[in-house]
Amino acid sequence: MTSTSRTPKTDQLLRQTRIHFPRFEEAKVKITPIEKGGSDRKFYRVRCAPDQAIILVKYGFEREENRHYVRIAEFLAEHRIRAPRIYFHDAAEGLIWIEDLGENDLWSYRGESWLVRRAFYESALDEIVKLHCLPEETGRAIQKNLPAAFDAALYRWEQNYFFKNCLGGYFGVKKKVLAELNALPALSEIAERLASRPRVLVHRDFQSQNIIVRNGQAHLIDFQGMRPGLAEYDLASLLFDPYVSFSRAECEELLAEYEGKRATACDPVSPQFREIFRLCGIQRLMQALGFYGFAALVKGNKTFLDYVPAAMTSLRALVGELDDLKNLSAVLDGVAQ
Repeated sequence: MTSTSRTPKTDQLLRQTRIHFPRFEEAKVKITPIEKGGSDRKFYRVRCAPDQAIILVKYGFEREENRHYVRIAEFLAEHRIRAPRIYFHDAAEGLIWIEDLGENDLWSYRGESWLVRRAFYESALDEIVKLHCLPEETGRAIQKNLPAAFDAALYRWEQNYFFKNCLGGYFGVKKKVLAELNALPALSEIAERLASRPRVLVHRDFQSQNIIVRNGQAHLIDFQGMRPGLAEYDLASLLFDPYVSFSRAECEELLAEYEGKRATACDPVSPQFREIFRLCGIQRLMQALGFYGFAALVKGNKTFLDYVPAAMTSLRALVGELDDLKNLSAVLDGVAQ
């Protein structure tokens, strides 16, 4: 890439990179934007040789969690949880240079056989079990750098986010109906029940595009939303992932695999594990669908609408299992027609 072809912004990023990495010769460096989901951060691959590259992250200061990414990455490294290494952080400019783990996330393997995919998912479970099994006192050491813990208010926020941006904004469900759904006692009861359970540290967005596979080993990325919550929520994020489909048998295999790894690493899952997993699935899918509607209708990023059908199919199946959510189930069935 020649200097005449670079945009001013790219020129600036190159200059800032060379300040901290003078070994990068300007004439040989290429900076390429990386499209990364719905994040408010910008990602760039800085390549100075065919086999030498780093990732540059540019973040804004509007969201507090962006400021804590580096400390969380260091925390994960301290506890041998695989994640990108931090090379340099320019807090004043909102720039982070991190290890380039490559482009092969779990999503990129979605077309492979289950035999291939299962090994990668098992590796991902290895890493998340490490996080879930950290002692409570260890979690307190990073607490000030994390967003608010999952509580009843946050679970209710996820539900409202879904009603407003997906059912209302995207599907056009009337406000009166949305208000009736939002007032369903069962939804408040789900929020209260989940909030009452013991918390562990969770990734918060543990899905296929946030797990990079390098040398056959899973690495966590986009972990700046990490906070105290329920392990079942991370598993719901992974197994009700609208970007990737699982058969029921495959899902059961991975749940059993997690149970075994968890029992070996720290403690067995609770007797309510599967039930809580399904409730967390409802919450996670509501959050994801709310985001898809928000991204499409407010941010103008309509690519996320491609994943609405899969997410709605999973949500309808989970809601349909609960008698107390028949009214919501009817509305979900109606908008699917």
